[in-house]
Amino acid sequence: MTQDINIHKHGRVGHISLNRPSALHALTLDMCHAMSAALTEWENDDSVEAIILDHAEGRGFCAGGDINLLRKSALEDGGVAGRQFFHDEYQLNHQMFVYPKPIVAFMDGITMGGGVGIAMPAKYRVATENTRFAMPETGIGLFPDVGGGWHLSRLGGRLGQFLALTGARLDGSECLWAGIATHYVPSEMLEELKARIVEKPDRISGILSEPVGTPPKARIDANADLIRKHFASDRYEDILASLEAAADDGDTWAAKERDTLGTKSPQTCKVALRQLAESEKLDSFAENMAMEYRIASRVLVRPDFAEGVRAVIVDKTNDPKWDPPTPQDVSEELIDSIFAPLPADEEWKPL
Repeated sequence: MTQDINIHKHGRVGHISLNRPSALHALTLDMCHAMSAALTEWENDDSVEAIILDHAEGRGFCAGGDINLLRKSALEDGGVAGRQFFHDEYQLNHQMFVYPKPIVAFMDGITMGGGVGIAMPAKYRVATENTRFAMPETGIGLFPDVGGGWHLSRLGGRLGQFLALTGARLDGSECLWAGIATHYVPSEMLEELKARIVEKPDRISGILSEPVGTPPKARIDANADLIRKHFASDRYEDILASLEAAADDGDTWAAKERDTLGTKSPQTCKVALRQLAESEKLDSFAENMAMEYRIASRVLVRPDFAEGVRAVIVDKTNDPKWDPPTPQDVSEELIDSIFAPLPADEEWKPL
Protein backbone atom coordinates (compact mmCIF):
# COMPACT_ATOMS: atom_id res chain seq x y z
CA MET A 1 0.00 0.00 0.00
CA THR A 2 1.02 3.63 -0.36
CA GLN A 3 0.47 6.86 1.55
CA ASP A 4 -0.58 8.47 -1.74
CA ILE A 5 -4.00 6.83 -1.60
CA ASN A 6 -6.55 6.39 1.20
CA ILE A 7 -8.65 3.22 1.11
CA HIS A 8 -11.55 2.69 3.47
CA LYS A 9 -14.88 0.95 3.83
CA HIS A 10 -17.89 2.89 5.04
CA GLY A 11 -20.68 0.43 5.68
CA ARG A 12 -21.66 -0.98 2.30
CA VAL A 13 -19.46 1.41 0.29
CA GLY A 14 -15.79 1.13 -0.60
CA HIS A 15 -13.97 4.48 -0.70
CA ILE A 16 -10.80 5.21 -2.68
CA SER A 17 -9.41 8.71 -2.16
CA LEU A 18 -6.34 9.88 -4.08
CA ASN A 19 -3.92 11.59 -1.71
CA ARG A 20 -0.96 13.06 -3.56
CA PRO A 21 -1.83 16.77 -3.50
CA SER A 22 1.69 17.99 -4.27
CA ALA A 23 1.32 16.40 -7.74
CA LEU A 24 -2.41 17.08 -8.14
CA HIS A 25 -2.94 13.39 -7.33
CA ALA A 26 -1.16 12.17 -10.49
CA LEU A 27 -1.00 8.39 -10.49
CA THR A 28 2.11 6.46 -9.55
CA LEU A 29 2.51 2.75 -10.19
CA ASP A 30 1.99 2.08 -6.47
CA MET A 31 -1.28 4.03 -6.55
CA CYS A 32 -2.51 1.99 -9.53
CA HIS A 33 -1.61 -1.25 -7.72
CA ALA A 34 -3.34 -0.14 -4.51
CA MET A 35 -6.52 0.82 -6.37
CA SER A 36 -6.57 -2.43 -8.28
CA ALA A 37 -6.05 -4.52 -5.12
CA ALA A 38 -8.87 -2.70 -3.30
CA LEU A 39 -11.26 -3.14 -6.22
CA THR A 40 -10.43 -6.85 -6.43
CA GLU A 41 -11.06 -7.30 -2.71
CA TRP A 42 -14.38 -5.42 -2.82
CA GLU A 43 -15.55 -7.25 -5.94
CA ASN A 44 -15.44 -10.46 -3.92
CA ASP A 45 -16.95 -8.87 -0.79
CA ASP A 46 -20.73 -9.26 -0.82
CA SER A 47 -21.07 -6.57 1.85
CA VAL A 48 -19.74 -3.91 -0.55
CA GLU A 49 -22.38 -2.61 -2.97
CA ALA A 50 -20.73 0.47 -4.53
CA ILE A 51 -17.44 2.37 -4.77
CA ILE A 52 -16.73 6.08 -4.26
CA LEU A 53 -13.64 7.47 -6.02
CA ASP A 54 -12.48 10.99 -5.15
CA HIS A 55 -9.45 12.97 -3.96
CA ALA A 56 -8.46 13.95 -0.44
CA GLU A 57 -7.61 17.63 -0.86
CA GLY A 58 -6.40 20.28 -3.26
CA ARG A 59 -7.28 21.40 -6.79
CA GLY A 60 -6.91 18.16 -8.65
CA PHE A 61 -9.07 15.12 -8.91
CA CYS A 62 -6.19 13.52 -10.82
CA ALA A 63 -3.88 15.43 -13.14
CA GLY A 64 -2.49 12.42 -15.01
CA GLY A 65 0.14 9.74 -14.72
CA ASP A 66 3.75 9.71 -13.59
CA ILE A 67 5.24 11.70 -16.47
CA ASN A 68 8.65 12.03 -14.80
CA LEU A 69 8.96 8.26 -14.47
CA LEU A 70 7.99 7.82 -18.11
CA ARG A 71 10.53 10.37 -19.36
CA LYS A 72 13.29 8.93 -17.18
CA SER A 73 12.51 5.49 -18.60
CA ALA A 74 12.53 6.78 -22.18
CA LEU A 75 15.95 8.37 -21.64
CA GLU A 76 17.63 5.77 -19.43
CA ASP A 77 16.28 2.23 -19.81
CA GLY A 78 14.86 2.07 -23.33
CA GLY A 79 11.32 2.38 -22.05
CA VAL A 80 11.28 -0.77 -19.86
CA ALA A 81 9.92 0.90 -16.71
CA GLY A 82 7.60 3.07 -18.78
CA ARG A 83 6.05 0.07 -20.51
CA GLN A 84 5.51 -1.58 -17.11
CA PHE A 85 3.71 1.55 -15.91
CA PHE A 86 1.48 1.66 -18.99
CA HIS A 87 0.79 -2.08 -18.75
CA ASP A 88 -0.41 -1.97 -15.14
CA GLU A 89 -2.23 1.35 -15.47
CA TYR A 90 -4.15 -0.08 -18.44
CA GLN A 91 -5.03 -3.15 -16.36
CA LEU A 92 -6.62 -0.81 -13.81
CA ASN A 93 -8.50 1.08 -16.55
CA HIS A 94 -9.88 -2.20 -17.89
CA GLN A 95 -10.69 -3.56 -14.43
CA MET A 96 -12.78 -0.44 -13.75
CA PHE A 97 -14.48 -0.61 -17.15
CA VAL A 98 -15.78 -4.15 -16.58
CA TYR A 99 -16.30 -3.77 -12.81
CA PRO A 100 -19.60 -5.36 -11.73
CA LYS A 101 -20.40 -2.87 -8.97
CA PRO A 102 -21.21 0.81 -9.55
CA ILE A 103 -18.30 3.24 -9.21
CA VAL A 104 -19.00 6.94 -8.54
CA ALA A 105 -16.12 9.17 -9.66
CA PHE A 106 -16.20 12.73 -8.30
CA MET A 107 -14.28 14.78 -10.88
CA ASP A 108 -14.09 17.83 -8.62
CA GLY A 109 -11.04 19.56 -10.04
CA ILE A 110 -8.37 18.90 -12.66
CA THR A 111 -9.16 15.64 -14.48
CA MET A 112 -6.55 15.02 -17.14
CA GLY A 113 -4.72 12.11 -18.76
CA GLY A 114 -4.54 9.32 -16.21
CA GLY A 115 -7.35 11.01 -14.28
CA VAL A 116 -9.57 10.63 -17.32
CA GLY A 117 -8.54 6.98 -17.46
CA ILE A 118 -9.94 6.26 -13.98
CA ALA A 119 -12.98 8.57 -14.22
CA MET A 120 -14.46 7.57 -17.57
CA PRO A 121 -14.96 3.86 -16.80
CA ALA A 122 -17.08 4.78 -13.76
CA LYS A 123 -20.85 4.29 -14.10
CA TYR A 124 -21.43 7.66 -12.44
CA ARG A 125 -19.16 10.58 -13.31
CA VAL A 126 -19.88 13.70 -11.29
CA ALA A 127 -18.63 17.10 -12.48
CA THR A 128 -18.66 20.36 -10.52
CA GLU A 129 -17.83 24.01 -11.16
CA ASN A 130 -14.19 23.06 -10.38
CA THR A 131 -13.90 20.38 -13.07
CA ARG A 132 -11.27 20.92 -15.74
CA PHE A 133 -11.27 17.96 -18.10
CA ALA A 134 -8.62 17.53 -20.80
CA MET A 135 -6.49 15.08 -22.72
CA PRO A 136 -3.45 17.33 -23.41
CA GLU A 137 -1.02 14.60 -24.44
CA THR A 138 -0.26 15.74 -28.01
CA GLY A 139 1.41 18.80 -26.47
CA ILE A 140 4.12 16.58 -24.95
CA GLY A 141 4.51 14.10 -27.80
CA LEU A 142 2.21 11.52 -26.25
CA PHE A 143 -1.33 10.52 -27.28
CA PRO A 144 -4.71 10.28 -25.47
CA ASP A 145 -4.24 6.85 -23.96
CA VAL A 146 -5.74 5.20 -20.81
CA GLY A 147 -8.80 4.35 -22.90
CA GLY A 148 -8.96 7.76 -24.54
CA GLY A 149 -9.36 6.21 -27.97
CA TRP A 150 -12.51 4.38 -26.85
CA HIS A 151 -14.07 7.24 -24.88
CA LEU A 152 -13.26 10.14 -27.20
CA SER A 153 -14.20 8.35 -30.42
CA ARG A 154 -17.70 7.78 -29.05
CA LEU A 155 -18.55 11.37 -28.08
CA GLY A 156 -20.07 12.31 -31.47
CA GLY A 157 -19.89 15.54 -33.43
CA ARG A 158 -16.12 15.07 -33.84
CA LEU A 159 -15.72 16.47 -30.32
CA GLY A 160 -13.36 13.64 -29.41
CA GLN A 161 -11.06 14.42 -32.31
CA PHE A 162 -11.08 18.09 -31.33
CA LEU A 163 -10.20 17.30 -27.71
CA ALA A 164 -7.53 14.75 -28.68
CA LEU A 165 -5.73 17.10 -31.06
CA THR A 166 -6.02 20.46 -29.28
CA GLY A 167 -5.96 19.36 -25.63
CA ALA A 168 -8.84 21.79 -25.02
CA ARG A 169 -10.11 21.99 -21.45
CA LEU A 170 -13.79 21.51 -20.66
CA ASP A 171 -15.44 22.81 -17.51
CA GLY A 172 -18.05 20.87 -15.56
CA SER A 173 -21.12 22.03 -17.46
CA GLU A 174 -19.36 21.30 -20.76
CA CYS A 175 -18.55 17.79 -19.53
CA LEU A 176 -22.24 17.24 -18.78
CA TRP A 177 -23.23 18.63 -22.19
CA ALA A 178 -20.75 16.32 -23.94
CA GLY A 179 -21.80 13.20 -22.02
CA ILE A 180 -18.39 12.95 -20.36
CA ALA A 181 -20.08 13.54 -17.00
CA THR A 182 -23.34 11.86 -16.05
CA HIS A 183 -24.19 14.46 -13.39
CA TYR A 184 -23.33 18.03 -12.43
CA VAL A 185 -23.54 19.22 -8.82
CA PRO A 186 -22.18 22.22 -6.92
CA SER A 187 -19.01 21.27 -5.04
CA GLU A 188 -20.45 22.55 -1.76
CA MET A 189 -22.90 19.61 -1.83
CA LEU A 190 -20.36 16.83 -2.41
CA GLU A 191 -19.81 15.76 1.18
CA GLU A 192 -23.55 15.57 1.81
CA LEU A 193 -24.02 13.50 -1.35
CA LYS A 194 -21.21 11.11 -0.42
CA ALA A 195 -22.74 10.63 3.02
CA ARG A 196 -26.11 9.85 1.47
CA ILE A 197 -24.53 7.34 -0.94
CA VAL A 198 -22.88 5.63 2.04
CA GLU A 199 -26.28 5.51 3.73
CA LYS A 200 -28.18 4.25 0.67
CA PRO A 201 -25.82 2.80 -1.97
CA ASP A 202 -28.77 1.31 -3.85
CA ARG A 203 -30.11 4.81 -4.64
CA ILE A 204 -27.05 6.47 -6.20
CA SER A 205 -28.78 7.67 -9.36
CA GLY A 206 -31.59 9.34 -7.46
CA ILE A 207 -29.25 10.88 -4.87
CA LEU A 208 -27.06 12.47 -7.57
CA SER A 209 -30.06 13.73 -9.56
CA GLU A 210 -32.05 15.30 -6.73
CA PRO A 211 -29.99 18.40 -5.83
CA VAL A 212 -29.31 19.70 -9.31
CA GLY A 213 -30.72 22.98 -10.45
CA THR A 214 -29.85 24.22 -13.92
CA PRO A 215 -26.13 23.84 -14.65
CA PRO A 216 -24.36 26.81 -16.25
CA LYS A 217 -24.67 27.00 -20.03
CA ALA A 218 -22.04 24.90 -21.81
CA ARG A 219 -19.87 27.40 -23.69
CA ILE A 220 -18.62 24.80 -26.14
CA ASP A 221 -22.16 24.38 -27.49
CA ALA A 222 -21.67 27.64 -29.40
CA ASN A 223 -18.70 26.11 -31.26
CA ALA A 224 -20.16 22.64 -31.86
CA ASP A 225 -20.92 23.29 -35.54
CA LEU A 226 -17.41 24.67 -36.11
CA ILE A 227 -15.84 21.63 -34.46
CA ARG A 228 -17.96 19.26 -36.55
CA LYS A 229 -17.01 21.11 -39.73
CA HIS A 230 -13.30 21.73 -39.30
CA PHE A 231 -12.41 18.47 -37.52
CA ALA A 232 -14.47 16.27 -39.86
CA SER A 233 -11.57 14.49 -41.53
CA ASP A 234 -9.39 11.69 -40.18
CA ARG A 235 -6.55 13.17 -42.23
CA TYR A 236 -4.60 15.72 -40.18
CA GLU A 237 -3.62 17.83 -43.19
CA ASP A 238 -7.31 18.25 -44.09
CA ILE A 239 -8.10 19.60 -40.62
CA LEU A 240 -5.22 22.06 -40.77
CA ALA A 241 -6.25 23.21 -44.27
CA SER A 242 -9.86 23.71 -43.18
CA LEU A 243 -8.82 25.85 -40.21
CA GLU A 244 -6.32 27.77 -42.34
CA ALA A 245 -8.91 28.63 -44.98
CA ALA A 246 -11.39 29.82 -42.37
CA ALA A 247 -8.70 31.83 -40.58
CA ASP A 248 -7.79 33.52 -43.86
CA ASP A 249 -11.43 34.53 -44.16
CA GLY A 250 -11.30 36.21 -40.75
CA ASP A 251 -12.61 33.43 -38.50
CA THR A 252 -10.90 34.13 -35.15
CA TRP A 253 -11.93 30.78 -33.62
CA ALA A 254 -10.36 28.87 -36.51
CA ALA A 255 -7.22 30.98 -36.26
CA LYS A 256 -6.91 30.24 -32.54
CA GLU A 257 -7.31 26.48 -33.05
CA ARG A 258 -4.89 26.51 -36.00
CA ASP A 259 -2.31 28.23 -33.80
CA THR A 260 -2.96 25.76 -30.99
CA LEU A 261 -2.33 22.80 -33.31
CA GLY A 262 0.88 24.49 -34.39
CA THR A 263 2.29 23.84 -30.91
CA LYS A 264 1.49 20.10 -30.90
CA SER A 265 3.56 17.13 -32.01
CA PRO A 266 2.67 16.42 -35.66
CA GLN A 267 3.52 12.75 -35.12
CA THR A 268 1.19 12.23 -32.17
CA CYS A 269 -1.61 14.29 -33.72
CA LYS A 270 -1.59 11.83 -36.62
CA VAL A 271 -1.37 8.96 -34.14
CA ALA A 272 -4.40 10.29 -32.23
CA LEU A 273 -6.54 10.59 -35.36
CA ARG A 274 -5.69 7.03 -36.42
CA GLN A 275 -6.24 5.81 -32.85
CA LEU A 276 -9.77 7.25 -32.63
CA ALA A 277 -10.70 6.03 -36.10
CA GLU A 278 -9.52 2.51 -35.27
CA SER A 279 -11.04 2.47 -31.79
CA GLU A 280 -14.48 3.44 -33.07
CA LYS A 281 -14.53 0.15 -35.01
CA LEU A 282 -13.51 -2.07 -32.10
CA ASP A 283 -15.98 -4.29 -30.25
CA SER A 284 -14.38 -4.34 -26.82
CA PHE A 285 -12.51 -2.07 -24.44
CA ALA A 286 -9.87 -4.79 -24.04
CA GLU A 287 -9.09 -4.61 -27.77
CA ASN A 288 -8.74 -0.85 -27.42
CA MET A 289 -6.31 -1.16 -24.52
CA ALA A 290 -4.23 -3.70 -26.42
CA MET A 291 -4.01 -1.25 -29.32
CA GLU A 292 -3.11 1.65 -27.03
CA TYR A 293 -0.39 -0.43 -25.39
CA ARG A 294 1.19 -1.06 -28.80
CA ILE A 295 1.09 2.67 -29.52
CA ALA A 296 2.44 3.59 -26.08
CA SER A 297 5.31 1.11 -26.35
CA ARG A 298 6.48 2.84 -29.55
CA VAL A 299 5.65 6.49 -28.83
CA LEU A 300 7.35 6.36 -25.43
CA VAL A 301 10.77 5.92 -27.02
CA ARG A 302 10.25 8.15 -30.06
CA PRO A 303 12.05 11.54 -29.86
CA ASP A 304 8.93 13.70 -29.40
CA PHE A 305 7.97 12.40 -25.96
CA ALA A 306 11.18 13.16 -24.06
CA GLU A 307 11.50 16.45 -25.94
CA GLY A 308 7.89 17.46 -25.30
CA VAL A 309 8.14 16.77 -21.56
CA ARG A 310 11.41 18.71 -21.44
CA ALA A 311 9.94 21.76 -23.14
CA VAL A 312 6.54 21.84 -21.44
CA ILE A 313 7.07 20.32 -17.99
CA VAL A 314 10.78 20.22 -17.08
CA ASP A 315 12.26 23.41 -18.54
CA LYS A 316 8.89 25.12 -19.17
CA THR A 317 10.34 26.84 -22.25
CA ASN A 318 7.41 25.70 -24.44
CA ASP A 319 9.71 25.40 -27.45
CA PRO A 320 9.69 21.70 -28.37
CA LYS A 321 11.66 20.70 -31.45
CA TRP A 322 9.42 18.03 -32.93
CA ASP A 323 10.90 15.17 -34.97
CA PRO A 324 9.49 14.87 -37.62
CA PRO A 325 8.95 18.65 -37.58
CA THR A 326 5.88 18.98 -39.83
CA PRO A 327 2.76 16.93 -40.60
CA GLN A 328 3.99 16.40 -44.14
CA ASP A 329 7.14 14.78 -42.76
CA VAL A 330 5.18 12.22 -40.74
CA SER A 331 4.87 9.31 -43.15
CA GLU A 332 2.14 6.69 -43.25
CA GLU A 333 4.91 4.12 -42.86
CA LEU A 334 5.92 5.66 -39.53
CA ILE A 335 2.32 5.66 -38.27
CA ASP A 336 1.87 2.07 -39.46
CA SER A 337 4.97 1.03 -37.51
CA ILE A 338 3.62 2.63 -34.33
CA PHE A 339 0.35 0.67 -34.64
CA ALA A 340 1.93 -2.62 -35.70
CA PRO A 341 1.39 -5.70 -33.48
CA LEU A 342 3.97 -6.41 -30.81
CA PRO A 343 5.66 -9.79 -30.47
CA ALA A 344 3.07 -12.24 -29.11
CA ASP A 345 4.69 -12.44 -25.65
CA GLU A 346 4.69 -8.62 -25.31
CA GLU A 347 1.06 -7.90 -26.25
CA TRP A 348 -1.23 -6.46 -23.55
CA LYS A 349 -3.97 -8.77 -22.34
CA PRO A 350 -6.54 -8.19 -19.58
CA LEU A 351 -5.99 -10.11 -16.37
